[in-house]
Amino acid sequence: MNIGPHQLTNNLFAAPMAGVTDRPFRQLCRQLGAGYAVSEMVTSRRELWNSLKTSRRANHEGEPGPIAVQIAGTDAAMMSEAAAYNVERGAQIIDINMGCPAKKVCNKWAGSALMQDETLAVAIARAVVEACALHGVPVTLKMRTGWCQSHKNAVTLARAFEDAGIQMLTVHGRTREQGYGGHAEYDTIAAVKAAVRVPVVANGDITTPEKARDVLAYTNADAIMIGRAAQGRPWIFREVAHFLATGSHLAPPLVAEVRRLLLDHLQDHYTLYGEFTGVRSARKHIGWYVKTLPGGADFRARMNAIEDCAGQLGAVAEFFDELAGAMDRMPAPASHTDEEEEAVETNA
Repeated sequence: MNIGPHQLTNNLFAAPMAGVTDRPFRQLCRQLGAGYAVSEMVTSRRELWNSLKTSRRANHEGEPGPIAVQIAGTDAAMMSEAAAYNVERGAQIIDINMGCPAKKVCNKWAGSALMQDETLAVAIARAVVEACALHGVPVTLKMRTGWCQSHKNAVTLARAFEDAGIQMLTVHGRTREQGYGGHAEYDTIAAVKAAVRVPVVANGDITTPEKARDVLAYTNADAIMIGRAAQGRPWIFREVAHFLATGSHLAPPLVAEVRRLLLDHLQDHYTLYGEFTGVRSARKHIGWYVKTLPGGADFRARMNAIEDCAGQLGAVAEFFDELAGAMDRMPAPASHTDEEEEAVETNA
């Protein structure tokens, strides 16, 4: 599929997740089969553009294109300015965040809170599209099904966003009220797809190759976006790609391969964040990798006490060396369950 002039290698996308999808993680997901990955959201507030946090989030050094930057804010003029600023610094696609459910974001009326004010939401979309059109840069947008169960307005907004010039829409199958609880529903995503001509991406609870297949079939979406299921298992993208192409499951990765992938990821992570922040922010990634492994809980407790890069790398290498002595491959992921099948088909 294409986003504007950019042809993607496949329709499997890595979701933007604050504090997770930094450049090292995006590159890892792309290496392991994701056709597209969007940056963590960056603020539209000019006074924060030069902050260390924002500069790290906007770091795309050595990253394969297209470079997609997600911006967040509540003011049309500021969002327009932020889009232009990021385009000048190499962004090839701008994505507007209207899906984040975090309280610290929604309390400022950004993220999914914008879905409560349709006039403002559409004004922001138009302003960003106009700013990016000058440079031939397409604009995409990520949203939820609505603010709450009684106010699902994704279809209405989707039509308005398409009219404003948005070139792709991603819909997470939950309201803001749900956060990440309960089950994602796909009826609303299917309705959005039926209502617009631009590509639509389905997001939410896509955790297995079978679920990816079923969501694509049920919603008729052009692509799927995977978020939390890639934490600690970034090879899920190649597993899904293989299953969609062949109908068969790819063997889980060798322990030795995961050891190499994680150690390389950590080295890249330290390069971006430095030792003090890098060691601490890497703990969550390591924890996700080892969560379901034998001895993982005990190792995580020990690892969280290590405060230097060399010590952390050594501990991870030793853990996976010991694991390789007990098993050749990583455990297979949980299979597609009857409950998942029912959730896709019924979508209350």
